[in-house]
Amino acid sequence: MAGTTSRTGWRLHGDGRSVSPGEVVAPDERLSWGRTVGIGLQHVVAMFGSTVLVPALTGFPVATTLFFSAVGTALFLLVTRNRLPSYLGSSFAFIAPILASSSGSATGGVLVTGLLLAVVGLVVHLVGSRWIDVVMPPVVTGTIVALIGLNLAPAAWGTTETSGFRADPLGGIVTLLAIALASVLFRGLLGRLAILLGVAVGYAVAALRGLVSWTAVEQAAWVGLPEFRAPQVHLDELALFLPVVFVLVAENVGHVKSVAAMTGRDLDPLAGRALLADGLATTLAGLGGGSGTTTYAENIGVMAASKVYSTAAYWVAAAGALVLSFSPKFGALIGSIPPGVLGGAATLLYGMIGVLGARIWVQNKVDFSDPVNLTTAAVALIVGIANYTLTTSGGLTFAGIALGTVAAIGIYHVMRAVGRARGTVSAS
Repeated sequence: MAGTTSRTGWRLHGDGRSVSPGEVVAPDERLSWGRTVGIGLQHVVAMFGSTVLVPALTGFPVATTLFFSAVGTALFLLVTRNRLPSYLGSSFAFIAPILASSSGSATGGVLVTGLLLAVVGLVVHLVGSRWIDVVMPPVVTGTIVALIGLNLAPAAWGTTETSGFRADPLGGIVTLLAIALASVLFRGLLGRLAILLGVAVGYAVAALRGLVSWTAVEQAAWVGLPEFRAPQVHLDELALFLPVVFVLVAENVGHVKSVAAMTGRDLDPLAGRALLADGLATTLAGLGGGSGTTTYAENIGVMAASKVYSTAAYWVAAAGALVLSFSPKFGALIGSIPPGVLGGAATLLYGMIGVLGARIWVQNKVDFSDPVNLTTAAVALIVGIANYTLTTSGGLTFAGIALGTVAAIGIYHVMRAVGRARGTVSAS
């Protein structure tokens, strides 16, 4: 039962203190402000581990990434008119292209990715999202997501003896085991924070072994501005980032459908706004030196557990992240995580991205007895995993993720068109 509408624009749900069995707190409702603040802080905790892990792995400033995550979330709520609850955290899809590019061009790639996603959002808002399913059927989307994760396998192990898992195998094993155990030992929110808990355990063990340096933490100020830096666009590396657009489209559309299913509302008309908002948030991050954003599944878990889908809680979460971003000491603490610990977390994280691609296939019942689907996935995965690289006469370089994405889309549509013309594949 909904209560009266407050001056802030959210209707008070019932008495504002509880949610009756079978009911949900809708996006345009809220509980009492005390409870809303509490739920908002839960969203901060839920997004925290993954959001700070991306800059920790890629070398981006943690405080800057948090800042644009907070600003991006507020922008998302404004663009979607407070009708779609979502937190915009660091996207794992950016890890591979950032690691493969020079530090100067990575922000330019994030910027261009955001602009392209914003354009897609405008098109979807004007003409609908049906064309996305046509261009990117589940076999293609799943393949692109999978090859992005699996392409990162060498980075998890370490490209040098002082990076990744190989820098400290013991620390990597401890971290990996701690994440695995935390995911089955704990229920509810703690279980969903398994990666954060595992990194904390790995960090503590590394500290006891004398492998953590706190010099930078001691020298950092408690309060200060995030580190902003202007983007540098290098055309020869933009191809690394183009596949990320497809992943972000899939993640945002999936988020809209998930929240719609849980709230019982038709939110499809907001898909274009969601894509536009995430595109604008990623563009801002690229302009200021932060990592790209995406809608977070971690926070969907909080909503599913609490039955509270109020966008008011996300304004609280954005404010909480903004406060954290103004602490250089906090950023230095994240920067002190040893590479072996990060390698252990990355081993699971990158593998999870790969498995998410397979999950898309399973959920959509992709038929791999169909030679079109089988060939599409088989070729694109190998191109991505082996990191096939092509350099043009003009000096442009296209690596595994970009070539794998092109292969997935191109092979699927060419084979499907030829098969339909010859009558050898189904026209459906």
